[in-house]
Amino acid sequence: MFVDQMRSGDLDEVLDIERASFSSPWSRRAFLHELEQNRVAELWVSRSAAGPSEGGGGRVVGYLCLWAIADEVHVTNLAVHPAWRRRGVARHLLGTLLEHYRRRGATRVVLEVRPANSGARRLYRSFGFREIGRRRGYYFDTGEDALLLEAHLTEAPATGVRELPPTLPRFA
Repeated sequence: MFVDQMRSGDLDEVLDIERASFSSPWSRRAFLHELEQNRVAELWVSRSAAGPSEGGGGRVVGYLCLWAIADEVHVTNLAVHPAWRRRGVARHLLGTLLEHYRRRGATRVVLEVRPANSGARRLYRSFGFREIGRRRGYYFDTGEDALLLEAHLTEAPATGVRELPPTLPRFA
């Protein structure tokens, strides 16, 4: 697996994962807006098989979308293909990107998660995220609240990431 920037050519695979993962999936238009128009959005994929030295091919097995604003990162979407779940894809993707943004000067990461999503909550907790609030009625499809989680990158560096993959820029 390796982490790479999402491209519009990845959208068919990303949308398959999105639809399999969420009751109210993002549309192609929403992903295109983030890719092409939202200046603070950065979208990443985790690829299997052919690595960057082989032309960047490989199947999209997961993705992470975020907004990077000043020294803060807001994770907006994270999903893994059902066939690739519980294989460390989300851990690798999140850990790699948290370290990447920590090196870029980010100090804080926030995200929302459904209270019932215990697997995601365990993953986030392992990276030092803690609950700082609740957004009432956040999920419009069910009216469910969202837990607001936060991690300080200066206090809880990304776990399990020693070296950035060659596809990510290095920062001094």
